[in-house]
Amino acid sequence: MDQPSDAPADKYAQFTGTRPVAPQHAFDEGRLADYLHAHMPALAAGAIQVAQFKGGQSNPTFMITAADGQRYVMRRKPPGVLLQSAHAVDREFRVISALHGTAVPVARPHVLCEDPAVIGTAFYVMDCVDGRVLWDPTLPGMTPAERTAIYDELNRVIAALHRVDPSAVGLDGYGKVGGYLERQVKRWTSQYRAAETETIPAMESLIAWLPQYLPAENPTRIVHGDYRLDNVMFHPTEPRILAVLDWELSTLGDPLVDFAYHCMTWHMTNGPTTRGLAGQDLAALGIPAEPAYLQTYLQRSGQAGRQIDADTWGYYLVFNMFRLAGILQGILGRALQGNASNAAALESGRRAKPLAEQAWALAQTLYR
Repeated sequence: MDQPSDAPADKYAQFTGTRPVAPQHAFDEGRLADYLHAHMPALAAGAIQVAQFKGGQSNPTFMITAADGQRYVMRRKPPGVLLQSAHAVDREFRVISALHGTAVPVARPHVLCEDPAVIGTAFYVMDCVDGRVLWDPTLPGMTPAERTAIYDELNRVIAALHRVDPSAVGLDGYGKVGGYLERQVKRWTSQYRAAETETIPAMESLIAWLPQYLPAENPTRIVHGDYRLDNVMFHPTEPRILAVLDWELSTLGDPLVDFAYHCMTWHMTNGPTTRGLAGQDLAALGIPAEPAYLQTYLQRSGQAGRQIDADTWGYYLVFNMFRLAGILQGILGRALQGNASNAAALESGRRAKPLAEQAWALAQTLYR
């Protein structure tokens, strides 16, 4: 899917590796070691080694290797002037702490530091999870049965997340209850405006259109905000998710909006700059078609027999494309300022405009 990628754990080690810490993200590693030894009992005594993952366009992510060889992952806010409410590593830490031990697989959290005096920005540390991150949604090299199992597991885990009662895991107040989509439209309009580098007519049309067709709301649940194939860690050999990654955009909200974001994969092409399933022979691949995938999710999330009308589902998709275009615009803004954590950030950011145009084209087919 055409979207940014910032997941923690061992996501980048297998695919892009680590590198020395980039100069713009450098910090006092001795001060970090002192803090971790004082606040993280699991960390072995002795020196630590720090390397930076090559991936990541939002929160710089680092591998920490302890003296005994145990590996951990640190996520920190980037330095510089940031958009309000962006790069919320404190929220990532809170939600994985709440979900650890539930049916939703997450990396074990260790410590959150919000004191900028330690390394300059807030950060948290969690276990490094070893496994597979699968980038191409067509899953090349797999058999149809293997692909079916992978997608079934993706479906199972997001349904499990949306069945969690936020109050039962201590996430009261993690987000507001009610008015989710209305607030989200306003928020991403504001985020887009704050990072705007040119006038995109399709974004202007969406900003006017989205508030006019807000659908009825579903019961509030925990929403991931960025659930997709390459934001989960699969077992090295089994079709089993070991950890859901990258919780930066999580909150309380409408679970069907969250699921529709996940389903944008079915609406994106697979090519040099995008990853998706549009135009693929899904039956031959062993990948479920979107309507069947949606019905399986509804059954698993306690909504068996429910039907979502085409306009409402289309609205969810349009909104998520708009939201993603806003995220990509933020990446472009940081890239132009020289403050993005990924060398490909400029290319990623330039995808905002065509994605907005795709969203507006879809919007014009709805509510007729």
